Amino acid sequence: MPTRLRGYFDCDMAVDLGTANTLIGLAGEGIVLDEPSIVAVNRRSGRILSGGCAVGRLARQMLGRTPDSIEVVRPLRDGVITDFGQAEAMLGYFLRKARPAGWRRKPRTLVTVPGCITPVEKRAVFNSAHRAGARRVMLVDQGKAAAIGAGLPLAEPVASMVCDIGGGTTETAVFSLGEAVSARSIRTGGDTLDLALVDYLLRRHSLRVGLPEAEALRIAAGSAFPLDRETSREVRGLDMAGGLPRRASVTSEEIRHALADPLEAILDAIKGVLDGCSPELAADLVDRGLVLCGGVAQTPGLDRYLAEHTGLPVRVADQPQTTVATGALVCLEHLDRWRAALESSDDNL
Repeated sequence: MPTRLRGYFDCDMAVDLGTANTLIGLAGEGIVLDEPSIVAVNRRSGRILSGGCAVGRLARQMLGRTPDSIEVVRPLRDGVITDFGQAEAMLGYFLRKARPAGWRRKPRTLVTVPGCITPVEKRAVFNSAHRAGARRVMLVDQGKAAAIGAGLPLAEPVASMVCDIGGGTTETAVFSLGEAVSARSIRTGGDTLDLALVDYLLRRHSLRVGLPEAEALRIAAGSAFPLDRETSREVRGLDMAGGLPRRASVTSEEIRHALADPLEAILDAIKGVLDGCSPELAADLVDRGLVLCGGVAQTPGLDRYLAEHTGLPVRVADQPQTTVATGALVCLEHLDRWRAALESSDDNL
């Protein structure tokens, strides 16, 4: 097929398949889809509701509000696929929704994966993406995609450090001359923070809340470092003593205390990566610092918290939630340059 016609009929996609959200970018067009990684299914038949459309935002509206006959499923946990059938259905829906109108070949798809993924989990991503409608599937490490999306000079002989804190994992890496010289991936992220907050409210206020309520509270009043002006927020849940709905006022100091342990785990991962650097790379980082991305990177005071405990200058990427997807899209659009950084189910990329 002539190159011009192939460009018209082809549809290359970059997929940031996250625990909390899935983002899809189209080559030449940018990010075109950002949806929660959730599906709503009928328990008896296992089929997705609304004719296969109860995916993403529509399914999220049902979370915690369904009868026994309906289940809201998150097909990914800690950055990896845990429900293969629903992950395939969800990804297939997203790919169809993101594809441009008109007849085109099945897309060539680049999917981001965490560094802690096992070979079996990696094979599950390949298989699910193929069955979801991808013609060819390529994988790229989330840490490298984050560094590319943040605009760090990976190819230069200087240290560039990035920390991507997503819903299920935290990816931290130091790059030099195009490769990771020290990296660590842990299964701690936004979900871990929300679970810690749920546990705190149950112990401290005898109030049982769902994960969506805990997430909303964390986003509205959470912080990693003392604020100039502390705040409080109202949270609603089920009173464990009386079994009735109740409201409680929670301060930002309390939320910070609840999030302390998972934040310390993230800090330990960053320190572990720094410990694996040579003195020359460490010296570079004293000036160049650390770049944060991912949804959790927007937590107020997180940059100050990490800067105080590491001694490095820390900044948040310009668009932290889309940094990984943007980096994957750059790899896809400049495939010849980044081919060596990708893993493919087909040797002929």
